[in-house]
Amino acid sequence: MRAIIVDDEAAAINSLSWELRKYPDFISVIETFTSPKDAISGINYLKPDCVFLDIEMPEMSGFSLLDKLEYRNFAIVITTAYNQYAIQAIKESAVDYLLKPVDQDDIQGVIEKLKKLNGQQSFQHQFKQTFEALSRASAPQLIQIPVSGKILFLRLADIVYCESDGNYSKVYLESGEQVLVSKKLKELEELLPARLFFRIHNSFIVHLLKVDEYIRNDGYLVLSNNSKIPISRNKKDAFLHRMAQ
Repeated sequence: MRAIIVDDEAAAINSLSWELRKYPDFISVIETFTSPKDAISGINYLKPDCVFLDIEMPEMSGFSLLDKLEYRNFAIVITTAYNQYAIQAIKESAVDYLLKPVDQDDIQGVIEKLKKLNGQQSFQHQFKQTFEALSRASAPQLIQIPVSGKILFLRLADIVYCESDGNYSKVYLESGEQVLVSKKLKELEELLPARLFFRIHNSFIVHLLKVDEYIRNDGYLVLSNNSKIPISRNKKDAFLHRMAQ
């Protein structure tokens, strides 16, 4: 198979290329791109059999890159450094995904799946499935919250954590803003998607993608806005299991 690697990190490209060189009889890396815009032209021109695609790039997301392509008859292997990002959406449609830094055993698994797929005459069905899954994962996601006689539309990606305040709740946003909501934390928990949010304490719900650190000795999480949030002992195992998915 003729493969192209698209990743904004040159080190990640070098690492993946090195691993793929171990399978010279099956796969060959014909080109690599750190610029998604250059990759679009390269894929359309070179017409590869497989593309290893980073879905989180500052210049353009992997989904946007796929959307702009004219040539779409190739297998897609998603690469990402984020365990949670879009994994549930893509795992059943992409050939596979690789967590960076890449692992030899994971590469072996991808190669075996590519070998099975390589017997097909067209990769367009697999491309369509992956594209649709990434489309769903990339779509703006909002939550409707009643605030002082109005409905506030908040992007889920902007929410860092929520805190109980009696019969009310406080929603803390990436911008530093705090929103007082006339709902108990349990009611807010029911509104938030369980795949992204987790109640780690009677008083706190956190956005899993905003967790940077877990300080085991002191029993708290460090979030993306540098907030330190306590985690209940009886929630610890469930939280670690969720983060490992």
